[in-house]
Amino acid sequence: MGVGDKMKDYASNIQDGAKSSAMSFAHISLRLITGFFLGMLTGLIAQELVGFGTFVLVFCVVVVMAVVLKVFSKWGMGQILIFDLICVLVAMLLRMYILVAP
Repeated sequence: MGVGDKMKDYASNIQDGAKSSAMSFAHISLRLITGFFLGMLTGLIAQELVGFGTFVLVFCVVVVMAVVLKVFSKWGMGQILIFDLICVLVAMLLRMYILVAP
């Protein structure tokens, strides 16, 4: 095995490592964003219903985000994106209901 082959293998390993790192970062970012929005949604709903303070709102966001990170750790990016799409569609349905309701 010559120097050229070793350099080719080394460059291929670097490229594969960069690709896997980027995909891992994207997966973690998607889980964090989804967890933040779900936590903020549940925290704001609880704050309006019960009248929680800001500390409890932040606590609720952190707890829901941690649960989402743990549950979604086994899910793929496609499954998380489909879940996000379903959440957006349900939110649009609720918005339409609120706007139409007397």
